[in-house]
Amino acid sequence: MSGDADGGQDSGSQGSGTQDTGSQDTGSESGRGGGRESGRGSSSRATDDVLDAVGPRLRALRRRRGITLAELAAETGISESTLSRLESGRRRATLELLLPLARRYDVPLDDLVGAPRTGDPRIHLKPVRRFGMIFVPLSRRPGGIHAFKMIIPARPEPLAPTPQTHEGQEWVYVLSGRLRLVLGDRDLVLPPGEAAEFDTSLPHWLGSADGGAVELLILFGPHGMRAHVRADPTGPDADPDPDRA
Repeated sequence: MSGDADGGQDSGSQGSGTQDTGSQDTGSESGRGGGRESGRGSSSRATDDVLDAVGPRLRALRRRRGITLAELAAETGISESTLSRLESGRRRATLELLLPLARRYDVPLDDLVGAPRTGDPRIHLKPVRRFGMIFVPLSRRPGGIHAFKMIIPARPEPLAPTPQTHEGQEWVYVLSGRLRLVLGDRDLVLPPGEAAEFDTSLPHWLGSADGGAVELLILFGPHGMRAHVRADPTGPDADPDPDRA
């Protein structure tokens, strides 16, 4: 009995000590956790404010474009009821809903969610390396014409052409270097200042004509969308002798 009593006292003493320590730790953790919760709460409120403004912005944009909910539903594949709830704020905006809307309205996704400006006027370009070449996106629209700067690095020997095909229309302007353009049965060399436009369903290939670096601007758009040149070199004000100094 006495052994059991001692054991009970030891157990109680240890339990009491553990409870005291736990109480102190819990209080400390509670203070730290409260700070984290406060930070998360502030961030959550800011996110809610941004998302709450999406619906009215979408409704105003649709009305400015003169589009009905039924027409928008048919063009985006989003049900009319979902679009209505999204615009009224009864449906939370998601990427699955905003991406087709951005494509339909032909606006950057940032314009739909009202992403705040950073105040930095500089454009931060993110080069992408593909097929041994560097592409610098110059436009942000989800649809329509896309603009790129393309850099073909110098090589000891020019690459052999490997023509490809895909849907679309492409316009290129050479900034520097000598561009070799293989287009179907034609093999062309474009120096700086020259441009070309072609249907990309034709087999085509772009590369360096002499192994040197080439820089060019590219406009790429959907099939049938051609670049429109406003200047008319044969107009009444054109120089009849373009070779004259």
